Amino acid sequence: MTGILAVRQDRILTPDPRRVIVKLFVPGEDAAVVRTRAGALIDRVARLDDEETGRLLRDTFDRFGARHRDLAGTFHHHYGLVRHRAARAWDLSPTSRLLVGAYFSHEYAVESAALCNPSMVAHPDQTELSAGLLRVAVSLRQIGEGHLSSIGFATAVLGPGRHLVVADRPGPLAVGQRTGVRHRRDLLVAGLAEEDVDNEVSATVLDALPDRYDEATFERVLGDLPADLLSRSTGMGTLEQLRRTNAGSYATAFPADTALHQRVLWPATPAESNGMEDARFVRFVDESGPVYRATYTAYDGRNVATRALASSDLRRFEMTPMRGPGARNKGIALFPRTVGGRHLALCRADGETIGLTVLDGDNRWQSPVPLHAPRDSWELIQVGNCGSPIETEAGWLVLTHGVGPMRRYAIGALLLDLHRPERVIAHLPGVLLSPDQSDRDGYVPNVVYSCGGLIHDGELWLPYGASDTRVGFATVPVASLLAAMVESPPPGGRDG
Repeated sequence: MTGILAVRQDRILTPDPRRVIVKLFVPGEDAAVVRTRAGALIDRVARLDDEETGRLLRDTFDRFGARHRDLAGTFHHHYGLVRHRAARAWDLSPTSRLLVGAYFSHEYAVESAALCNPSMVAHPDQTELSAGLLRVAVSLRQIGEGHLSSIGFATAVLGPGRHLVVADRPGPLAVGQRTGVRHRRDLLVAGLAEEDVDNEVSATVLDALPDRYDEATFERVLGDLPADLLSRSTGMGTLEQLRRTNAGSYATAFPADTALHQRVLWPATPAESNGMEDARFVRFVDESGPVYRATYTAYDGRNVATRALASSDLRRFEMTPMRGPGARNKGIALFPRTVGGRHLALCRADGETIGLTVLDGDNRWQSPVPLHAPRDSWELIQVGNCGSPIETEAGWLVLTHGVGPMRRYAIGALLLDLHRPERVIAHLPGVLLSPDQSDRDGYVPNVVYSCGGLIHDGELWLPYGASDTRVGFATVPVASLLAAMVESPPPGGRDG
């Protein structure tokens, strides 16, 4: 075991049940035997007289208006989603329509169950800071009722030294709104290949699409398909698959006047319907400049899928599927730059081994090269990364997690060659951070887990989730961490 241990900071982020959004609520959908009660509810609202309707709506705004942005707009939107259930929708007054929307709405506390698995990147706004300070954006996995996960944010300032200030996170919260996106033809090609869709209909559509296209162009190409193709037995099924695959890419944006901590990336596709989990953010830099990138796990209740997002300002985000054998399973982490002209990522395609995967010319992540398999006693069940590699002069510093007896998660470290990252040159003999008595109990006991840290002023800053319940922060001098590492044997000499 090593004597080098990360030092926990005093500041802890705990779940805040006051952080709420407004969701659509359709009575009866949660019953054991689902039956539509919407029409009857709307009829009952319609029978209220004008005085009672106005009083109920005013009371609702008095109770909830200060907790949400544009509550009237939300009620109007929700009314529009259910108005087909109204027998005489045109007879409803504007006030009655808003009240119907209120009855079809409910608050959802996005982190009522847990707050965990953070990553940390430099904030896009570094203004009004003294020398030696760094403002950071912290991504958070928020878990609410029904184990439904979304992605939230906090803002903090690091320095001087190990000083940490985490900003308060008052509401109201905002859920990102879908916005136009320029789809990529190569991602559609990769998705169809993964689903083994290759016939005359798909080939005709792909031939007609430009490299980048919008929704209108996509639908126009589908609408122009010849009748003799659509009449084939595979025609309509292929159209459905094309739309489903294309819908995996989307964009969402937040109003400019929202603060970062008020923004919630909420599930927006069927693949994400049961959660967006464990975002690993990194500030990626190439010749075109910096951009924020991340990977996250989309969960539909049965299956997991890896998704990527990109944003120039953490206000507008573009989400895309990740394809290929290297993108299977959870826990992909992107490198912060290309290495030798290659886009690289850490992965765990087999569920238990840290690997290195390369993005090919067809936008598919190739079969990974194994880097580190379960070896030491604290990681014999599985190993994985704790975020994107961090560049140092000595090499790529990779924070790892390992799972040991009683499903106990701890954090370790590897060092990869700076120019040949497929080569592990050193490792930490033992753990860097493990659950202690102060943070072992919670929603999922005996876990410390991070989705990514950074280096500032010679210190490694490591945000971590403690037992999937709260978020802590730890630090360790980079020089001390590197000095504590020992040379790793070549692949043929490693156990496991």
